Amino acid sequence: MRGLATLWGLGRIGPAPGTLGALAALPLGWLLHWLGGFPGLAAGTVAVTLAGHAAIRAYLPKVGAADPQEVIVDETAGQLLALWPLSAGLWLAGAAPHLFPWPGWVGAFVLFRLFDIWKPGPIRRLEKLPGATGVMADDLGAGTAAALCVALLAALAHGVAM
Repeated sequence: MRGLATLWGLGRIGPAPGTLGALAALPLGWLLHWLGGFPGLAAGTVAVTLAGHAAIRAYLPKVGAADPQEVIVDETAGQLLALWPLSAGLWLAGAAPHLFPWPGWVGAFVLFRLFDIWKPGPIRRLEKLPGATGVMADDLGAGTAAALCVALLAALAHGVAM
């Protein structure tokens, strides 16, 4: 289970491990959507979040750090959450399950990384929660903020919000 915290060592490779964790979520998000539509992606996000929290909780005492850089499952969970509007919109529209158009996932990725790095007020406060909860919560907050922006941008792009 502890291997999950670092995505089995991916978080120890090179610079920008958080970006690697978010990038790892993109093919996983597409696969979950392809296999089960939005319900599949939502269930997968919940599973990654719960298993990731448990893995982080087990990992933190071993390394003695509050939020070690190599722990990236939290970025994976947050990025999956940022993909929800894309998946939900496609699923509700009855689009073919393999479709996952690039404007949606690229926008979700860029916005998630922006909110994860910038950490505006409420997201920064989530980071201060104790232990594994704080490690996971700020990324879920960044994922939520990114998802809201993706939904708004999609509404504008498709002429829904004028």
